[in-house]
Amino acid sequence: MIKVLKSGFFTTIQDSGRFGFRDKGVPISGAMDSRALEKANFLLENESDAAVLEITMTGPTLIFEEHTYICLTGAELSATLNNEPIATYKVHEVHKGDILSYGRLAYGFRGYLAVKGGFKSDVVMDSRSHFYPITAQRCIQDYHEIPFDTTKDFNPKIPEIKIDTYADQREILVYKGPEFRCLEDSSLKRLFTEEFTIAKENNRMGYQITESLEACKFAMLTSATVPGTVQLTPSGKLIILMKDGQTTGGYPRVLQLATEAIDILAQKKSGDTLKFKLLSQ
Repeated sequence: MIKVLKSGFFTTIQDSGRFGFRDKGVPISGAMDSRALEKANFLLENESDAAVLEITMTGPTLIFEEHTYICLTGAELSATLNNEPIATYKVHEVHKGDILSYGRLAYGFRGYLAVKGGFKSDVVMDSRSHFYPITAQRCIQDYHEIPFDTTKDFNPKIPEIKIDTYADQREILVYKGPEFRCLEDSSLKRLFTEEFTIAKENNRMGYQITESLEACKFAMLTSATVPGTVQLTPSGKLIILMKDGQTTGGYPRVLQLATEAIDILAQKKSGDTLKFKLLSQ
């Protein structure tokens, strides 16, 4: 069990996602940065979809009430264990009474905390991922208790791997979306030559881009969307849907992010820049 002394800005429980319910309007959810989730679970020799804590921008303060092993991946949030700095992408042993806390955001935007065996929160629609109102909680709060199984002994085969620095990448790989043809020539030129800026309107549902393009003169019916779908609004704004994004939309779907591009974007915050690179299909 972990007791939450301070919850941080926005800390949620996430696994690999909630699949098979999109026809009912339920998003996939799950870790925004799938790569960070998978690497944390790999080092702890967990199931690849074991539940972790996703920590956004500022981290929580947690006290461990059981012995276990942990791993931190994703953003560098200056974590300490009992006031001593601990490294990311490395397995650490923790004891009953140990306190994990977070400090300054050094790079990236979302960090991940995994425990040996994964967190044992409620399973709703085949997933432990927080998504209110499907789940009772939007995020963890102060004094919440999060269960996990006590681990007495664990000798990891691979206790540490090289820190993954993809959070610093600005190039976002994309494919043509279903309505790509509706883009004006001027917009096409700008899309793949200019830099774009993450707007302050960004969260687990979607990321808006500050700069505007020429709007599409195109009417369409509401159609399916998935994480990584890039929509162009009637005002010329680009919206990139993320893991909690809606399952359908009525705006032209001009681009679709590659899977690895979603992980990179998940580590971007307001004011960060990116460049789109078109992949052949």
